[in-house]
Amino acid sequence: MIVNSQKRSFGKGCDVSLFTLGTMRATDNFEKMYALIKSAYDTGINHLETAASYGKAEKLIGKALQKLETSENIFRKEWIITNKVLPKGDFNYLKNNFEKSLKNLRLQKIHNLAIHGINLDEHLDWVLNGEGTDFLKWVIKKGFVDQIGFSSHGNYKLIENAIKSEVFSFCNLHLHLLDQSKIKLAQLALKKNMGVLAISPADKGGRLYSPSDILLKASEPYHPLELAYRFLLSKGITTLSLGATKSEDFTIAKKLINSSQKLTSSEISALENIEKLAIKELKSSKCEQCRSCLPCPSEIPIPQILLLRNISIGYGQLEFAKERYNLIGRAGHWWEEKNASFCLGCNECIPKCPSNLNIPDLLKQTHNLLVDKPKKRLWG
Repeated sequence: MIVNSQKRSFGKGCDVSLFTLGTMRATDNFEKMYALIKSAYDTGINHLETAASYGKAEKLIGKALQKLETSENIFRKEWIITNKVLPKGDFNYLKNNFEKSLKNLRLQKIHNLAIHGINLDEHLDWVLNGEGTDFLKWVIKKGFVDQIGFSSHGNYKLIENAIKSEVFSFCNLHLHLLDQSKIKLAQLALKKNMGVLAISPADKGGRLYSPSDILLKASEPYHPLELAYRFLLSKGITTLSLGATKSEDFTIAKKLINSSQKLTSSEISALENIEKLAIKELKSSKCEQCRSCLPCPSEIPIPQILLLRNISIGYGQLEFAKERYNLIGRAGHWWEEKNASFCLGCNECIPKCPSNLNIPDLLKQTHNLLVDKPKKRLWG
């Protein structure tokens, strides 16, 4: 049996552990995938998340689950599997690719199927009114999946519309301690009895496994990543994605695998110290992520750029902020398209800001602080 651990209801499907093994970073070879899935089992994790677009992930998972069954008596029926498909293609294309995924995974069915990256309005329309509609009806009717969900890197309104569409039973969202702008969306989904998975709260959440000295000190006696995990779990987020690359990445998850209780007074105090740090470093220039500045005539994603400023200056996570900033315009619809250099200084945003920030000046400062040579993406 799987190590005893707390489970939470994940939409209409099977209950899942508080942590999920995301397999995007485990595709180097079979030995790595096998070891990480075994470590996940030993931690108490019962939920695996993957996608056909993750290179060799499906084949490696299928082979690893078979070996775990024959050599360790860890049976495939003990795992909850979430797979993802991109929002493109006609029915036959989708059907053929899905059947290939089942073959790669060596499974007859999977529990959860997510539309991978509803990042644009046209992606949601593809599901609601386009080719995706017939495909999703087919996989449900055939019993190949238990429920349909989505992941999104899109804007607030798009995600809200997807949640309210009544089509999806779960969602995978960017929910982070240092970026709480989508917490209300998660709460909306939870109220509708949807499952909610937090995408990469460690890495995309600010590279919290490698905290700055000032962030580490502000978080005492906890590690910043531990606080980030506990913050999200205490908010009722169903499960947190863990993109492990080595067995040590499971250490905090193993400690917190049953820790869904409310925050303790000590944890609250540490979280307050983190915010005091940001206020001290940013003074009166902290962007509160209210989005009142939008829309920008030049289509600049002002909140996202000023969030990176908050994270780099307020929390000392400069290298993370640089990496994200220099990815702008280089990741298609998976990330923002225009950086701060596109600001024309029209000043339309200034009177909209409740914090009276001189946004054009802050955008210029942010660009000068973060612009650098872009690093290679993991995918694409």
